[in-house]
Amino acid sequence: MAGSLTDDVIETIRDAAKRLSGWRRREFQAEMAVKYCDRSARKAESVFGWRRDNVRTGLKERETGIRCVDNAAARGRKKTEDKTPRIAQVITQIVEPHAQADPKFQSAEAYTRITASRVRKELLEHPDLSEEDRQNIPTRQTVGEILNRMGYRLRRVQKARPQKNS
Repeated sequence: MAGSLTDDVIETIRDAAKRLSGWRRREFQAEMAVKYCDRSARKAESVFGWRRDNVRTGLKERETGIRCVDNAAARGRKKTEDKTPRIAQVITQIVEPHAQADPKFQSAEAYTRITASRVRKELLEHPDLSEEDRQNIPTRQTVGEILNRMGYRLRRVQKARPQKNS
């Protein structure tokens, strides 16, 4: 039946599949494989250019009625704080003496006078870190991002100014 499809129809089906993601895409690919490719993931791969593993998974989901769970959250690089929690604790010890609350108490962020470069330098010299932790100390840029995630803002500490009389 795949031979009866024109190039225009095949391109339209490919485009429709591209617009979907996850289980919806697999479901659509399985429907097209059933309709045009005699339930064959290999034929669907050759006709539509889809990965046959995805089509096969979609066909199994269709047969059993059980949807496979995409573990998208497990992909990507882990945060430094998650990989080495000891570094996050030491950063807090280093930054806390230099932190100051917002003078107007408008936010929960703490402003700090210390720079990310200085924090990294102190991390490298900190006596509580093991040699393995020292090898995993992030770059200056990453230290700045860690500080932001921890609620510290790298800005000059603002003094409380009296209100002007108008």
